[in-house]
Amino acid sequence: MHRIFDRSASLIFAAVGAAFILGARNLSSTAYGSQVGPDIFPMGLGAILILLSLRLFFETFRYPEKEKSGNRGNLDWRRFGGMLAAALLYALLLEPLGYVLSTFLFLFVGFQLIERGGRMRSALVAAAFSGGVYFLYAVVMKGTLPGWPVWIAG
Repeated sequence: MHRIFDRSASLIFAAVGAAFILGARNLSSTAYGSQVGPDIFPMGLGAILILLSLRLFFETFRYPEKEKSGNRGNLDWRRFGGMLAAALLYALLLEPLGYVLSTFLFLFVGFQLIERGGRMRSALVAAAFSGGVYFLYAVVMKGTLPGWPVWIAG
């Protein structure tokens, strides 16, 4: 069951990655006031998604043989549903909350869904990642990302 699910998911995610790359080609290569064009992140994310999907697809061939003999196991639908809901909320809240805050919340919730406990460690990693990416992209590379919400930025 896991093998079929993972193979199907890997093919779907590879198609989504290809759609990201094709869609990014229709974006302009530079934006006014930015040295980094809006096509860079979607292309990079599409390429990463395709590579990870290929890795998942080929890893399914190394799954234990027990699975073939009828041991189907249970898929963790609660975690999957939680991550899906978190991703949808992330997409909806990116503009109103800004990149740093919405990414921090998404990562924190995702880490807690994967492994309960360790809230301080999850918060530190989520803060370092969201702040670090914002700094690298917006400050160092002069790209544009949604800033802080109005009620924080003042």
